[in-house]
Amino acid sequence: MTSVFLLALFVASATGQEPEGDPKATEVWGPEPPVVSPGEAGSPPADAIVLFDGEDLSAWVGQDGGPARWQVAGGAFTVVAGTGSIQTRRGFGDVQLHIEWRTPEEVRGEDQGRGNSGVYLMGLYELQVLDSYQNRTYSNGQAASIYKQHAPLVNASRPPGVWQSYDVIFHAPRFAADGSLERSATMTVLHNGVLVQDHAVLRGPTLYIGEPSYSSHEPKRPLMLQDHGNPVSFRNVWIRELD
Repeated sequence: MTSVFLLALFVASATGQEPEGDPKATEVWGPEPPVVSPGEAGSPPADAIVLFDGEDLSAWVGQDGGPARWQVAGGAFTVVAGTGSIQTRRGFGDVQLHIEWRTPEEVRGEDQGRGNSGVYLMGLYELQVLDSYQNRTYSNGQAASIYKQHAPLVNASRPPGVWQSYDVIFHAPRFAADGSLERSATMTVLHNGVLVQDHAVLRGPTLYIGEPSYSSHEPKRPLMLQDHGNPVSFRNVWIRELD
């Protein structure tokens, strides 16, 4: 809009004419957007729900409803193989999510067996966590893929043992009263500050085998982190509700 306005002024100046109309006619003063403190660098915004503060997993439970049994140490928490995936106590719909993760420094395995975990929005829609640094696997299963649906636009992976980040904008699907799909889920993802998913449209919940499709579900469901048998660590997890 600024360039158009400047062009109009240039044309008016060149012709000796003033632009016609009232610029105030297109000014919108209300409602005024609420003020949210963005926080200091590395800190969550003021309206964020902190899901891990570096101390404990009180915001999380095991999938069986019991305590989350992953290890907490050094301001992070780490998958304990065989204890099962964990999920938040509360459910979420449309969100902005920030989460930091680290695959083991000691490289073991290859392909999908190397630093594998997953971030499941609503417990259904997986954003893949994997050591994809010089580790070839199928493109729609590498780090920052929406698993088995969308490969990342680029591979922005850091080396194993180095902290990485996902910043996610997720919009949940919408269903009609009869259970039919009104709007598909979408996901935008920045991996280490690099755009890797650009408003990707999801075809349904994540499946390991077969083609995804939607079935009606609750408007809010827990965020889930996957136990895939590898000691992947997480820290600085916070979420903002957008709905």
